[in-house]
Amino acid sequence: MSTEFTPPVPAIIPAGQLLDSPVSRRWTARYSLVWFGYWIASLVPLQLLLPQQLQDIDPGSKVTAFAVVNGISGLVTLIALPICGALCDRSRNRFGRRRVWLSGGVLAFATGVVVTSVQTTVTGVTIAWSATMLGVSAATAGLTAVIADRVPERQRGLISSAIYGPQALGVVVGIALVAAFDLSPERGYLVVAALLVVCTLPFVLSYRDVVHSAEPTLKLRTVVASLGRSLKHRDFAWAFGGRVLVNLANSLGTCYSLYFLIDGLKVADPETSLLLVTVIYLAAGLAATTVAGILSDRLGRRRVFVAITAFLQALAGFLLAAFPSMTIYFVSSALMGGGFGAYMAVDQALITQVLPDAESRAKDLGIMNIGALVPPALAPLLASLFITSGMGYPALFTAVGIGATIGAALTYRVRSVR
Repeated sequence: MSTEFTPPVPAIIPAGQLLDSPVSRRWTARYSLVWFGYWIASLVPLQLLLPQQLQDIDPGSKVTAFAVVNGISGLVTLIALPICGALCDRSRNRFGRRRVWLSGGVLAFATGVVVTSVQTTVTGVTIAWSATMLGVSAATAGLTAVIADRVPERQRGLISSAIYGPQALGVVVGIALVAAFDLSPERGYLVVAALLVVCTLPFVLSYRDVVHSAEPTLKLRTVVASLGRSLKHRDFAWAFGGRVLVNLANSLGTCYSLYFLIDGLKVADPETSLLLVTVIYLAAGLAATTVAGILSDRLGRRRVFVAITAFLQALAGFLLAAFPSMTIYFVSSALMGGGFGAYMAVDQALITQVLPDAESRAKDLGIMNIGALVPPALAPLLASLFITSGMGYPALFTAVGIGATIGAALTYRVRSVR
């Protein structure tokens, strides 16, 4: 019998009352659908729409402009994620703290995407996309804390797969829609914003939130001190460091995909080639994410999966650095997609097992979310340094391999989780 109950206005229940009960397939499907919309709205702009928009605005400086836009928005995210997490932990209302932050964050997220679509200068794009990151941070605070609030440990590998399985699928669907209907960047933004809202509604309308004891008023000094306390926990710090480096490596390997196809491999039809590369990334990611998450749950092991999948991404970077060609790009995309999908599925489960304090889950997950969301924003800035330094794309992909290798080593130093 399902443990789910869906009243017209979702109830708030005492902490721990449902934590030992498994979440249903319907709950998992709704949760996964939110992430599908989330990834479409955040990654399709990064992979396609922003590069196209900036190429139209300033084709001669597109690499630098893309780096600036993402560097500043990454700084905003770095600051906003832990603050939104801490505020989410302190929210108290009859609609539920996670639910309010998720729904409000998604609306702000979608609004920011729409505003970005009408910008005609690099400065305008930078400001609009940076403001969008505030909505992303708020939505992420509520969405990721749901796992620690509601999902028992024995299901966290499966639920983590439900988060990262839709990642590559969202990118492929988004890019395919833009290509199939020959959408301009402006219309592409509108489509992904609409999909974000539509995909979020089923979960928001049915989720039963959890109430915790009240916490003191938030102060900036309190946030800074709490961040320091969390990172003093050895396993939490190792897991955070590993997540930062592996996500940075993956982002370095994918952030300039369109420009690599145009300027590095000089393919005749870069948009179609980008879609093919992304489909391969998707297929490998979906297969590896599902298998790794479920297998990790059954074996009760996380670290070995995290290490192996990070090394797969390292191999992808080294191969592309040594043998840059379209064929190797397809092989590397499979390794990168499969490795990253499986990595994030298992790593998310590992993360929830090293949180220092049950009463500050959203804040601690906010710190961990820095490791997932800030690297994609900062990667274009770092990548542009390699590309414009004279060493070009081989140096960039070598950095991918080195970063993923070190990230795997850091994560494997976590001792409290098998």
